[in-house]
Amino acid sequence: MRSASSACDRARTSALAVLSLVLSIAAAPAIAAGPLEDAHAAYNNGDYATALGLIRPLADEGNAEAQFVFGDMYDLGHGVPQNYTEAVKWYRLAADQGDDIAQYNLGVMHLTGSGVPVDYVLAYMWFALAAKAGDRAAVNSRDFAAQSMTWVQIAEAQKLAREWKPQLPQVARRDDVAPTSNAPSQNPPQ
Repeated sequence: MRSASSACDRARTSALAVLSLVLSIAAAPAIAAGPLEDAHAAYNNGDYATALGLIRPLADEGNAEAQFVFGDMYDLGHGVPQNYTEAVKWYRLAADQGDDIAQYNLGVMHLTGSGVPVDYVLAYMWFALAAKAGDRAAVNSRDFAAQSMTWVQIAEAQKLAREWKPQLPQVARRDDVAPTSNAPSQNPPQ
């Protein structure tokens, strides 16, 4: 005959086994996280050196999200010296693949002349593309840029936005230089 305490022990052991299984399943995504997720975690924890080490190879391989984060690191000076020209280069690589946050940030860079000359046509174009993806701030920024533009410039920017097509991932080369002319180029130099 079994005692009540052994039944309780079995129930407790069974409950602990179930709890252990649930916790191991819940922890599985963190264990199986890839380099991009690990880089995001490091970046969000302020460990920019680790984030940089994880992001750079992915960005070099053409990963748009990694290229955006790398651009953001240069834009803000997180883990690298602040360098707007480099930020533009990396934002552009991500924006060309359709990353709407990179498109918005690229619009800001063209609007403010950070890393590139002020260019309201390109700022409007990038804001319009980000707005098309649903970014409400991009709508406001596009409209703000339009206040400093002629109707001819607005028409040109709208045409560029209509004709823009996402590009295939581009592998970054060390000698890539961010575009600096006012010419509305749609692709970085090859």
